[in-house]
Amino acid sequence: MYGHHFHGCGERRHARGGFGFGRHFGDHGGHGGHRHRMRGGRFFERGDLRYVLLHLISEKPRHGYELITAIEEKFGGMYSPSPGVVYPTLTLLEELGYVRSETGDGTKKRYTITPEGQAFLAANQPLVDSILARMAEYSQAYGGGPAPEILRAMQNLKLALSIRLGRGPLSAEQVRAITTALDRVAGEIERS
Repeated sequence: MYGHHFHGCGERRHARGGFGFGRHFGDHGGHGGHRHRMRGGRFFERGDLRYVLLHLISEKPRHGYELITAIEEKFGGMYSPSPGVVYPTLTLLEELGYVRSETGDGTKKRYTITPEGQAFLAANQPLVDSILARMAEYSQAYGGGPAPEILRAMQNLKLALSIRLGRGPLSAEQVRAITTALDRVAGEIERS
């Protein structure tokens, strides 16, 4: 209802829609005559994500989740890459010697760019700039919708209700408890 899932190259893409964004994802038909129509429902061309991740890591060392969040922010909350694509791409960058990972206090890996990664990024700077410009253009055209955190929370609530209602009939007491919780949250949201 609040999101559309685009698939391509085995990747699950999340493009937020349903809030007045009527054009096709990636379609900039009215901007200077050029269009960035997505092939197969994908924003990134094959291999583009590795350049974006490497660029973000070159700005500062980051964890995988921080990279996903940074990309989501660059898209104005309207797109978030799947962890199922981000983490294998980070592994590839590490195998190529472009990043190294360090495990800190917990089990989360923090990625840092290597000199080889810096050289690779510099050698491909025009391509990186082009990808980043495309991301900025998309964010400007489609961003500014509801905050991604709110959209995720809405999806979580919808999923929780769906799972609970799918388990079978509710007793009168369970109906009252769920209704009370939903009404309480609705009131808190209205007052915020």
